[in-house]
Amino acid sequence: MDQPITLTPLLCLNCQAAIPAQIDERAWVCGQCGQGMALDQQRGLIPIQVYYSANVPVSEPGKPYWVTEGQVTLRRETYRSNSQSAREAEQFWGQPRRFFIPAYELPLDAMLSQAVKLLAQQPTLQAGPAARFEPVILAAEDIQPTAEFVVMAIEAARKDMLKNVDFQVKLGAPALWILP
Repeated sequence: MDQPITLTPLLCLNCQAAIPAQIDERAWVCGQCGQGMALDQQRGLIPIQVYYSANVPVSEPGKPYWVTEGQVTLRRETYRSNSQSAREAEQFWGQPRRFFIPAYELPLDAMLSQAVKLLAQQPTLQAGPAARFEPVILAAEDIQPTAEFVVMAIEAARKDMLKNVDFQVKLGAPALWILP
């Protein structure tokens, strides 16, 4: 027998204030107490850490990014040997990287471009005061597959005729950062 659909209001985990959630949103900050929260498919509403960049202009809403430390192990096979690209890949992924996964609405190619750019040119994260930000529409469960997509895009873009790539991405706990 089918269960009827019920709507449950989202209440702040800290102060029980109502969270004015929109249909596609996946994370919020309580307007009363500042508690960060995300909707998890298995666990429901969970607390999260939210940080605001000191560089977010007051006149514009910031952009939310899931930020997490990651380690990538990689094995590449190419049609043509190009040791320079192989060395570049080993050097790039040989150390932990900080992944910046855009969590706001933008086209897939723009999201990928932004994530690749920020992975290559790691911005300094300096916390500042709370700021307005665009809605968070990327669920925390989507961070891992998005990070894997970013790794694949970087490796496919190398100019060494990639034949096969096998990799693993291990990510730490994410935090939501509001960036300019």
